[in-house]
Amino acid sequence: MNVHPNRFLIDVGHPAHVHLFRNAIQRWQERGHTVVITARDKEITTQLLDHYHLPYTVISKARKGTGGLALEYLEHFLGVLRVARRSRSQILLGTSVSIGPVARLMGTRAVVFNEDDAKVARVFSLLAYPPANLIVTPSCLRENHGDRHVKYPGYHELAYLHPNIFAPDRSYLVKLGVEENEPYFIVRFVSLLAAHDTREQGINLETKLKLIGYLSTKGRVFITSERPLVKELQPYLISISPEHIHDVMSFATMFIGDSQTMTAEAAVLGVPAIRCNTFVGRISYLEELEHRYQLTIGFRPKDEELMFTRIAELLAQPNLAGIWQERRRRMLSEKIDVTSWMVDMIERYAEAGRS
Repeated sequence: MNVHPNRFLIDVGHPAHVHLFRNAIQRWQERGHTVVITARDKEITTQLLDHYHLPYTVISKARKGTGGLALEYLEHFLGVLRVARRSRSQILLGTSVSIGPVARLMGTRAVVFNEDDAKVARVFSLLAYPPANLIVTPSCLRENHGDRHVKYPGYHELAYLHPNIFAPDRSYLVKLGVEENEPYFIVRFVSLLAAHDTREQGINLETKLKLIGYLSTKGRVFITSERPLVKELQPYLISISPEHIHDVMSFATMFIGDSQTMTAEAAVLGVPAIRCNTFVGRISYLEELEHRYQLTIGFRPKDEELMFTRIAELLAQPNLAGIWQERRRRMLSEKIDVTSWMVDMIERYAEAGRS
């Protein structure tokens, strides 16, 4: 297929979205397309963009509370509109509530990517889906958005952790002082401050202290946290740049946390992944990773004791890593390299719009 050069705008609002699109951006640029990036200044988003040498324009800053989120939405919408007009973008892409309305105003097209169920990310889906030209989700989501809905057999995490793209580097373990064959754990604590996190719960402080106390008797513990840690947990804070966390996670004995994204990342890497929050049982892609592929196990906060029992059982299991890697191989045999699929799908969509 002869592909004409196109002008794409990628709207990035979260660190995970940098990973989702970064490989596709590079390929589109290599194939002659122009790509501009708008970014929300949240956590390490801009740090990751800088690390991957992806030029961007910051158009909004993360805010808290209903009023703050409303102000940020307006600021972000106007920022996307300004950059899209200046760059004369033809297709707008992202996990974004702004690109659809901007595309409608400009007479261009918007492709919204999401892997959370619409009933869980309710505010996002209500704002982002109606004006979108395409809605792109993993096929495991049990929902139908009509002819605009494009489904694919994969997960966002396979856009950057598929073995066609990612090969972990053990040298970062040396930088952390981890000896060869030494057991260690990656623990993630999130803030649960996003719009869809309202009234949701993760791992409370008492359980965090108990968890770290227990894991530290089994191996090294490295914590990555959105919120500042209490002084008892500060010695466990991981001292490595965020862009290398997947290298370190790849060789971990186990991942435990209340983050959806990092749980899925650990799972697709074939690392035993334990998740504890009130989203358990409600998110399709994590349910598939748990029940179809047995790569992760979810517990609600009220089931803390059951979680500790299961962790102990897993750590006592011979060849735990080998079992999980075999499960990963099965998962990969049924899923796709999401970046390659995304690049081709968007190019085909762009060409179809010329006819």
